[in-house]
Amino acid sequence: MASVLTAPSPQTASPAPSPAEPDAPVASRPAQAHPQMRMGRAVSVPEGFNWLTLAIIAAFHLGALAALFLFTWQRLLVMAVLYVLAINVGIGMCYHRLLTHRGYQVPRWLEYLMTFFATLALEGGPIFWVATHRLHHQLSDREGDPHTPREGGWWAHAGWLLFGQSLHAQSQALTHYAPDLGRDRFHVWMSKYHWLPISLSAVLLFAFGWLFGGPVNGLAMVLWGVFLRVTLGLHVTWLVNSATHMWGNRRFQTRDDSRNNWWVALLTGGEGWHNNHHAHPVSARHGLAWYELDTNFWGIWLLARLGLARKIQVAKFDPQNPKPAGL
Repeated sequence: MASVLTAPSPQTASPAPSPAEPDAPVASRPAQAHPQMRMGRAVSVPEGFNWLTLAIIAAFHLGALAALFLFTWQRLLVMAVLYVLAINVGIGMCYHRLLTHRGYQVPRWLEYLMTFFATLALEGGPIFWVATHRLHHQLSDREGDPHTPREGGWWAHAGWLLFGQSLHAQSQALTHYAPDLGRDRFHVWMSKYHWLPISLSAVLLFAFGWLFGGPVNGLAMVLWGVFLRVTLGLHVTWLVNSATHMWGNRRFQTRDDSRNNWWVALLTGGEGWHNNHHAHPVSARHGLAWYELDTNFWGIWLLARLGLARKIQVAKFDPQNPKPAGL
């Protein structure tokens, strides 16, 4: 839901980052033979509002408000289960740590299932999400970063989605930054039809609610299981873009403004340890100290115990010498 400007980089290739720039791993860089994508306020704002995106986000916020007047414990439980699947398993464990940075590996069927869960968050398909995040790492807090707070806190939080042309279905342009996903039929298909799973969930929730309480209960299930859940999940995810580049402490002196923010980490299952992440982007574990709660990594650990996750990358952290030391 943001615009992009493509322009050839020098010699049609982006220079490889130096060893002093640990926050740009190979998995986070685009193929060097392709033009470099440009996003950010200077590119998007001149194209004006994306009215479709604005209308969808506004509708979900209105639906979330309506849900608050129809509370039951059953609806809260349904919302909580779907929230964990969409935000923790889908966005944190899959889109971010698995697909974007390849911090661990799972069987293909499980990768696809987790991707399905991620689309329930209404944050776009896998190619859009991964390409945008890899671009963020390459140009973090510099010109071309899709959502740097240096262009405004609100811009980083949500404004960057509300201007320019939608890219969610433009997988071809984005595969330069996610060529691994562009070669996979499932991820290409899911990127094109990322709206189908959440639509299907709304139909199933309405049918389930009607079956066990009538049409009003069916509507309420949709408001809680889709509208309120998605709205909360969006803001929690957006806080990683905004708050963790504005408030918190910096254990590592990375080239960007990333910070470790404990309350964002609590809300996101560990994604708020953002300075740790920018110092060691391939690490599947973001909470590097014993007191840094990282429940998303616990999920990966559980998959490993079940024999479903392997080659898990974990950053080495020496409290006496807190410099990026690789994996």
